[in-house]
Amino acid sequence: MVYYNMWDMMYGTGFGWLGMIFMVLFWIAIIWLIVWIVQQFARGRESSTEILEKRYAKGEISKKQYLEIKKELRK
Repeated sequence: MVYYNMWDMMYGTGFGWLGMIFMVLFWIAIIWLIVWIVQQFARGRESSTEILEKRYAKGEISKKQYLEIKKELRK
């Protein structure tokens, strides 16, 4: 005859406290993943003008090139 203890969660196959800890860690990971994804999309992208200004500030392009590209971007 099989003995069933009604006080054991899932008749001894629920992993007890260890299962509960893993479940909490699982939900924390899911929530963290959702927050991370939302932050990635909310951050947005740099505009072409911002990229141009950074390149000019770093000295990657000359003033003449900067003005020409800026003029093209305004069209």
